[in-house]
Amino acid sequence: MIQQIYPQVNHPYAFELNKDMNFSAAHFIPDERAGVCSRTHGHTYFVNITIAGNALDDMGFLVNFRDIKSIINDTFDHTLINDLPEMKGKMPSTELVAKTIFDMIQEHLSTLPHNPKCLQVYLRETPTSYVLYRGVQ
Repeated sequence: MIQQIYPQVNHPYAFELNKDMNFSAAHFIPDERAGVCSRTHGHTYFVNITIAGNALDDMGFLVNFRDIKSIINDTFDHTLINDLPEMKGKMPSTELVAKTIFDMIQEHLSTLPHNPKCLQVYLRETPTSYVLYRGVQ
């Protein structure tokens, strides 16, 4: 994986964690206005997740990297995104996949007693196209 520089989030937290991953998945946009993207096609998605907080858990972790990787790969890797329960009723656009990833990560973080927060999800669909989702401010 190549080292990349991501848009930064201004925040007041003491700790910031970033996790890079990739997953392979297919999707289609079920609308003729999407042109060729209305046909099933695949991508090797690249995702960076930014998490921050002021406290660490009893292992000295803001969050366990393994847990974050598992949430993403177990859900998205080698799937047809349109068929995922997490995407039911949503268009499988990169924007909505990024928001779904954000929501899934924040849902997990909400179970942790030291209260870390997901700050942003950077989701690259192709070498020239990416989405940044930072939640509702």
